[in-house]
Amino acid sequence: MQEKTTSVAAASAAIGLNIHKGKNKVLRYNTACTNSVTIDGENLEDVKTITYLGSIIDEHGSSDADVKARIGKARAAYLQLRNIWNSKQLSTNTKVRIFNTNFKTVLLSTGAETWRTMKAIIQKIQVFITSCIRKILRIRWPNTISNNVLWEKTNEIPAEEEIRKKRWKWIGHTLRKAPDCVTRQAHTWNPQCRWRRGSPRNTLYQETEIDMRKMNKNWMELEKRAQDRVGWRMLVSGLCSIWSNRRK
Repeated sequence: MQEKTTSVAAASAAIGLNIHKGKNKVLRYNTACTNSVTIDGENLEDVKTITYLGSIIDEHGSSDADVKARIGKARAAYLQLRNIWNSKQLSTNTKVRIFNTNFKTVLLSTGAETWRTMKAIIQKIQVFITSCIRKILRIRWPNTISNNVLWEKTNEIPAEEEIRKKRWKWIGHTLRKAPDCVTRQAHTWNPQCRWRRGSPRNTLYQETEIDMRKMNKNWMELEKRAQDRVGWRMLVSGLCSIWSNRRK
C-alpha cells in the first residue's frame, strides 16, 4: 500500500498537483498489517469508516452503518414533506409518486445495490418503508391491512426485490465495461480467506451466484446477454417475476 501511495504522490507532483494529507485516510480491511502509510514523511490517519459517494464503508465490509445512516436521512426527508402527506387535496397516487421520487431515492440511492440481502438488514428497511406508507395512507388501528395488500394498493414491491433489481441493473452496466475494468472483474472475484468462527456469511458474490442458478445462467452467458440492453432488461424483469411468484 505504501508503494502505491508513493507512486500516486510522485505522479501527482510530476504534473503540479499536491495530495492533501488531511483529506486522505487509511481504512484497513481484513489485514493484520499495521504499518503506517505516509506521504512525504507524514502519516495518514487510520479510520474505521469512510464515506464514499454517500455510502459508509467500514473495516468489516458490512452494510449496517450505511443502512442506519440511510434510514436517518430518509426519515429527515420524510418529515420535511409532512405537509404533503397530510394534505387532503392531493390524491393517494400523487403522494405515492412523491414518496418514490423524493424519499426512496434517498434511502435506496447509489450503493444500495451492493448491500447483502441479509434478513436483519432487509427487515429494518422494509419496516421503515411500510411504516411511512401506512402513515401516508392513514391506515391506523383497528383498520389494519396486510403488507401484501398494502403493496398491491400502492403498486409497490418489497425492499428485497427492489434492491436485487437495482443490483442486476448495475451488474448489466458493469458487464458492458472492458474486460480489464476492476468493477467487472470484482463480480467473479472470490477471495479465499479464512472466515471467523460462527455461521458463514453470504457474500455479494454468493448471493449473485444463487440468483444466477435461478435463471439457469453462467457468467459467460450473462456477459453476452448484457451487450443487448433490451434483452438484459427482459432478463431482469423475468428474475423479478420469479421473486414475485415465490412471495405469493
